[in-house]
Amino acid sequence: MANLIVVNNPKNWSLHVPGVHVVSARDYLTDPKYSTVRSLKVFNLCRSYRYQSMGYYVSLLALARGHKPLPNVTTIQDLSTPSISRFMAEEVDELIQNSLRAIKSPTFSLSIYFGHNTAKRHDELSQRLFQMFLAPLLRAEFEWDGEAWRMRSIRAISGDDIPEAHRPFVVESAQEFFKRNRFPSRRSSKMQFDMAILVNEDEQLPPSNKGALRKFADAAKRQKFAVEFITREDYDRVAEFDALFIRETTQVNHHTYRFARRAIANDLVSIDDADSIARCTNKVYLTELLTRHRIATPKTLIVHRKNRECIAEEIGYPCILKLPDSSFSQGVYKAETPEALDDILDRIFAKSDMLVAQEFMPTDYDWRIGIIDRQVLYACRYFMAKQHWQIRNADCERDAYGDVEAVPLHDVPKAVLKNAMASARLIGDGLYGVDLKFVRNKAYIIEVNDNPSIDSGYEDRILKNELYDTIMRVFAARVQKKKGVNGDRS
Repeated sequence: MANLIVVNNPKNWSLHVPGVHVVSARDYLTDPKYSTVRSLKVFNLCRSYRYQSMGYYVSLLALARGHKPLPNVTTIQDLSTPSISRFMAEEVDELIQNSLRAIKSPTFSLSIYFGHNTAKRHDELSQRLFQMFLAPLLRAEFEWDGEAWRMRSIRAISGDDIPEAHRPFVVESAQEFFKRNRFPSRRSSKMQFDMAILVNEDEQLPPSNKGALRKFADAAKRQKFAVEFITREDYDRVAEFDALFIRETTQVNHHTYRFARRAIANDLVSIDDADSIARCTNKVYLTELLTRHRIATPKTLIVHRKNRECIAEEIGYPCILKLPDSSFSQGVYKAETPEALDDILDRIFAKSDMLVAQEFMPTDYDWRIGIIDRQVLYACRYFMAKQHWQIRNADCERDAYGDVEAVPLHDVPKAVLKNAMASARLIGDGLYGVDLKFVRNKAYIIEVNDNPSIDSGYEDRILKNELYDTIMRVFAARVQKKKGVNGDRS
């Protein structure tokens, strides 16, 4: 993929980066050759990105042409919205304090050139801000409020804003950036598209084991995807790819959500998508959604500090208490007495203003129905851990998990399949795992997971490779729809 720098006037552009072509914004927007070529990474260094300016249209039309603009329109909008930039700065507050602790003046300007600053001590902060606001040239303004450093603003700058003394460093940073083979042509002639699979090798309970990840990669290759496993450190590389498959446990206040959001901003096909993450990872939202659509759940109450006394009367004992963002049986508690209930509530309210209380519905196993693209994919019974009320016993080293039994779809109760499909459709058309209880011939939704466990040797026992192939066929069809009927990227 070729690299292209777009500026207002190339005659005024004095920074020569070997191997990178420089064109004017007007030429890029009007010359037909730029509207027909597909494989271009466009570094937009125009003087202004304000709405409907030349710089704005460079990034907007680059996206429409299937190019990879940097910054893209979403980043431009984020940079122009102070509340968003301040919110995102909160995520790196500790890094801001460490990086600026030696600064004695009440204000400080941080210039970020392709992720670097002229002072090495600010390099880590520069990298993180560059990953969050993916623009080649940035300037962040900080002020000391008497107690801590606060980021007052961050904006993209043009080449005209670079001090003369910084120009050699900018060229060096740009050369290093391009040398790292950003947006390379990794695909062989047999591959049509590029897929990133986001993983975390340090995660204790990942959604897929190594065997499943290998099978996902093999299935993707059968659909003509070149596959690369990436980590949170590759956030600034998202635009290299055509598809993103998240195989790391998702949360909203987390880099997985930012990856999904950036993928959509760069016109990638993403599973999980940001909306599904936001909807599925919050049990309060799911409770409200399922109740409104009259889909059966165990007796449930959304709890806040003022109605905590209602739990005993409305739900009874024992009852299940859930943090809104609980997953993998973590953040889920059982209260059998008033004393236990008060203790658990106090602990949860220290973290969250709301929680979910639910009727305890004992069964030998939970159903898990896997769904993708609004179609049932697989079914499993997840048995409770030995002498425990959950499928995972976090307090037990041995026998921590119950058995997993894959079940042919024709052996699954119709009510289970019907309610699983109805609840998943309320979320979207991604990949979901719907957990249900089946009691007295009635199916009750426990939760909808946007990032369901798919492990080699468990969920794939019946479908085997077909499970992985089905998921990758969905990716391929969606990418081809975005790129053209035949997936042509020439």
